[in-house]
Amino acid sequence: MPLPVPPATLEPLARLRAVVHCLRAPGGCPWDREQTHESLIPHVIEEAYEVAEAIRTGDPALIADELGDLLLQPVLHAEIASETGAFTIDSVATGLCEKLIRRHPHVFGETNADDSDAVLKQWDAIKRVEKGTQREPYLSGVSQGLPSLMRAQKLQKKAARVGFDWPDVQPVIGKIREETAELEQALASGDSAAMTHEIGDLLFSVVNLARKLGVDAESALAATNERFTRRFGHVEATLEAQGKALGTVTLAEMDAAWDEAKVAEAQS
Repeated sequence: MPLPVPPATLEPLARLRAVVHCLRAPGGCPWDREQTHESLIPHVIEEAYEVAEAIRTGDPALIADELGDLLLQPVLHAEIASETGAFTIDSVATGLCEKLIRRHPHVFGETNADDSDAVLKQWDAIKRVEKGTQREPYLSGVSQGLPSLMRAQKLQKKAARVGFDWPDVQPVIGKIREETAELEQALASGDSAAMTHEIGDLLFSVVNLARKLGVDAESALAATNERFTRRFGHVEATLEAQGKALGTVTLAEMDAAWDEAKVAEAQS
């Protein structure tokens, strides 16, 4: 027997909670009933990345759709936790409200924070007091679970808040040149461990340049990945139109088709 559909007259978030409760209930969805906090980890990550991809498209309908998929994750986690009395979505929301109020004393209290940098410094200070991590290394709060490019930028931003930063862009460019020279030396030595080390340093320096220019390194690389994928697709289509296939042509032939793709993009 099918379960009753939660009425549309409910407030939207209340209806979402009711739907998820039904999915986990006896007679609900076998897949949903099997899920645990651990099994859902890949889905949380995947949905967050799909939201980011949707935001880059600039399509409001797609963004809203992907945000809905992401919203399902905390609601489902809270439903799983509520079954053992660990926590509920209400306790999650309550905790979040209290945290936001505590960490915005310039809005809800008497302190002053005139710009974003001041806000972030204040947030960090309050967070370290709350978590009792004042005596732990300053950068210990930057999650190791972040993608490396994103973590590099966050580490640099946090260090910059306490003054560990280049004064302007030029020294960063100089650092990139220095790291490139050191990579060339590692290549000449044939030392693979040194090559890996120097490539890491070079990437970290390039992320630093992106940060100084106000560019999000993760988004910049994502856009380049999409551009490469699109242009390589043009190379493949061009070769197919010529009766050729990838893997059977010269690099010069592929380069010619690549250049055509660049020209076509510039003209569009």
